[in-house]
Amino acid sequence: MRVLICGMLMLAGLSRVGSCGGRKEAAPEPKAVAAAQDTVAATRDIVGFDRNDYPGDDAMAGLKKQFAYTGYWLTPPPGETANGWHGKRAVLRGQGYGFLVLANGRLDKEIKASKLSPAELGKQDAAKAVAAAKTEGFPAATIIFLDQEEGGRLLEEQAGYLFGWTEAVATTGFRPGVYGSGQPLPDGPGATITTIQDIREHVAKNHLHTIAIWAYQDACAPKGPSPGCTVQPPSRNASGTPDVTVWQYAQSPRRPDLTQSCTATYETDGNCYAPGVPGLMLDMNVAGSTDPSAGR
Repeated sequence: MRVLICGMLMLAGLSRVGSCGGRKEAAPEPKAVAAAQDTVAATRDIVGFDRNDYPGDDAMAGLKKQFAYTGYWLTPPPGETANGWHGKRAVLRGQGYGFLVLANGRLDKEIKASKLSPAELGKQDAAKAVAAAKTEGFPAATIIFLDQEEGGRLLEEQAGYLFGWTEAVATTGFRPGVYGSGQPLPDGPGATITTIQDIREHVAKNHLHTIAIWAYQDACAPKGPSPGCTVQPPSRNASGTPDVTVWQYAQSPRRPDLTQSCTATYETDGNCYAPGVPGLMLDMNVAGSTDPSAGR
């Protein structure tokens, strides 16, 4: 591993005096070191977590012993009117976290009830998410994931809203992503569809901007690939959805119909908790980077 790391640091122009041999060079900038470390980390499957409520600074410091990155809400999470993550980026960056940057999306009934068209509503919400990302100090090119809670094939108004949002974000210097379902659902006789599959079909057909994918698929065998609630992450390539940036493989609370075979990995109350951190239910994720949104 030392040879591999040194080689990557040298290719990036980051080698220190005596660290890999050869000529003397200036000490690298912290951001450059982080980028080189992520290049090495991309060969691994790295565990992180997300949750709606901010656990507190002390709890986050303790969780960092097990997790490389954390979800970070730019807006109030689903069902909430306040956002406890607001203003915490500097604290978490100082603790060493990478980020999964999230903005809450609209349910179908909310899109229908709006006086705006779905696309205009998406653009409006995108502007709010980007403004919040800038306020929080996230750099340009950070991936912002839109939280798409409802699964299956997108309805017309859902597609209008989602792609209005992603296309608007793509014009701002930030990068669009979507958190959506990788769980196959019936889609006509003998056919199935996942939300992510449908999104990608829309992107290809309409020549839209590339969207980073954070897929949730917590179904355990034989219905799905998830190992259940464990901090030993599965390979993100085993998610059932190809080329994902992040795979959320365990949710709190668990979905009983999809997790019968891995019930023992969850607590008796149906939630997923980090070992040694009682009382903090989490969703578990695996990514190929310690900073999946590139938000450090």
